[in-house]
Amino acid sequence: MCLAVPGRIISFEEEQGGSKMAKADFAGVVKTVCIDWVPDVKIGDYVLVHVGFALNKIDEKEAEETLRAFLEVEEGFREASRMAEERRERSEGLEK
Repeated sequence: MCLAVPGRIISFEEEQGGSKMAKADFAGVVKTVCIDWVPDVKIGDYVLVHVGFALNKIDEKEAEETLRAFLEVEEGFREASRMAEERRERSEGLEK
């Protein structure tokens, strides 16, 4: 299983080692990605990126839905962590 993250192409970069590169914005985090596999990508397009490689283009709606799902998962992890910390604190209080 792999995880591909949606990002919006914001600029093109000089080729590196023969590969076409671009800057992609991942909800505020900007990274350089290889765009060799999506040669028709344009600035403003959304792409799915895995380990620095743009795998395919997606539409804006799909990108937003995916990012929203990631945020929901993150919230779930934060809530689970908070609950585990509360249980730990309660059990430490009982031991005293």
